Amino acid sequence: MTRIRINDIELNVITSGAGAPLVLLHGFTGSAANWTTHRAVFDRHFQTAAIDLLGHGASDAPADAERYRMTRGVDDLRACFDKLNLQRVHLLGYSMGGRVALHFAHKYPERIETLILESASPGIADAAERAARIASDQVLAERIEREGIAAFVAYWEQRPLFATQARLSQATRDALHAQRLQNNPRGLANSLRGMGTGAQESLWERLPQIHTRTLLITGALDEKFTNIARQMSEIMPNARHVSIADAGHAAHVERPMEFEKIVLKGLRTDHWSLVTDY
Repeated sequence: MTRIRINDIELNVITSGAGAPLVLLHGFTGSAANWTTHRAVFDRHFQTAAIDLLGHGASDAPADAERYRMTRGVDDLRACFDKLNLQRVHLLGYSMGGRVALHFAHKYPERIETLILESASPGIADAAERAARIASDQVLAERIEREGIAAFVAYWEQRPLFATQARLSQATRDALHAQRLQNNPRGLANSLRGMGTGAQESLWERLPQIHTRTLLITGALDEKFTNIARQMSEIMPNARHVSIADAGHAAHVERPMEFEKIVLKGLRTDHWSLVTDY
């Protein structure tokens, strides 16, 4: 575990393995710890770097919400790669981390070998919907600050988006819960304000410009993000969508072995036709 100072902040990074670099970005309320079991598999083939995004895990959680803007997060990621001497990487992001990864690929395509997005979106195209999402995220951010991390995590875990996780073992659910409690409430609140789905710039119209090899992974039970991924795969010139059966939003948690097989197959073939649905 290493803290890297870049652009007036410090980010926590866990590096392991050897080979071509594979960078892992977690989702909202997550941390680099979410990739621990997966790194045990990925490390056999790659040098992995799991990063705590700003406001999460052991990374800094500044008081200024403007510091969390997506544009700054993307530049932080590039500076982090430079510090780690990672010139060109495979970049895998889940949910919020997937949105960060997509924005990074749009701005710095020369730094990406392969882009893997799990349950991610390019943002919200409609201005009115985007404004409504900003307002709802502001209410949620204020709730975090008012009620504290324990109450918020209890609420967050009951959201319909994560209903399929009720089938996970008690040990797995306990581990996820404990990890979420390690986050800084100020960091989570400001992440919503700075790089929430409404706050970020929509990339829908720019998807045709992203020629990076892109693998889109969703859980078949997550209808919303499965539909988004299908639309993205039709627009992006070099994208492939793979659906994992009997999994929801966090397919890497609910069906970890299938997820790992798809990722490894995607990273080790030049032909998306060889990456089939599971």
